[in-house]
Amino acid sequence: MPDNVQGPGTDRAALSADCANCFGLCCVALTLTRSADFAVDKDAGKPCRNLQEDFRCGIHTELRTRGFPGCTVYDCFGAGQKVSGETFRGQDWRSAPRTAQQMFQVFPVMRQLHELLWYLTEALSLEAARSLHHEIRRALDETERLTHLPADAFRELDVAGHRDVVAELLRRAGALVRATAPRKKKRDHRGADLIGARLRGADLRGADLRGAYLIAADLTGADLRLADLIGADFRDADLSGADLTTSLFLTQSQLNAAGGDASTKLPPSLGRPTHWTR
Repeated sequence: MPDNVQGPGTDRAALSADCANCFGLCCVALTLTRSADFAVDKDAGKPCRNLQEDFRCGIHTELRTRGFPGCTVYDCFGAGQKVSGETFRGQDWRSAPRTAQQMFQVFPVMRQLHELLWYLTEALSLEAARSLHHEIRRALDETERLTHLPADAFRELDVAGHRDVVAELLRRAGALVRATAPRKKKRDHRGADLIGARLRGADLRGADLRGAYLIAADLTGADLRLADLIGADFRDADLSGADLTTSLFLTQSQLNAAGGDASTKLPPSLGRPTHWTR
């Protein structure tokens, strides 16, 4: 498929959660641990106490004030509606309890695949990584193919191995883009412990921040253009006034976990979290 032709995996709308067409899978399939993110402990496979009969959250508009900020951060990248509507053909776990265990096992695997689709779709749009577009398209098509497998096939799927292959490809794509940043020396902060770091106004253009721990870091006014942010932990980081317009592999979930304001500059594909100050 030519690079300029949009395939199924390049539809960003399909890679966003559509809770209205999901059976509340993130509220059932996942384990919750009582913490600052979740007010209760919940075992995988047990419905959250706030899940209603229609699969909607009973406190959706009050999640942060009621002790569930972690729910506002979580993003399934559209895996919920894929599993509900396609893999299980609209048959929900309440009316067909025999499907429940398998559905809850498929969902987290599908979520991983959809996250990879999000990253690969972005990589395919990076002009500086054009030399890799053929490989990226091939990886995207293969990932898309895996999402359409029947439920039984997910049990044998080596999703970790597939992630490793895609991760290396994304790393190469990111390196090509970061090399175009104006900084002569690109900072390498892969996996770095930057918890609480004072990075106010920092010039981080073209930096490698893959998997960095930026929890509660002060990034006020920081320049993060062309920085690789895949897997960076922004929980409670202050992004007020920061420039993320061309940051690489940034997700809505990362933004939702952070703080920011009306002056924070975002990529057009992402939205300003409702809890940010205006």
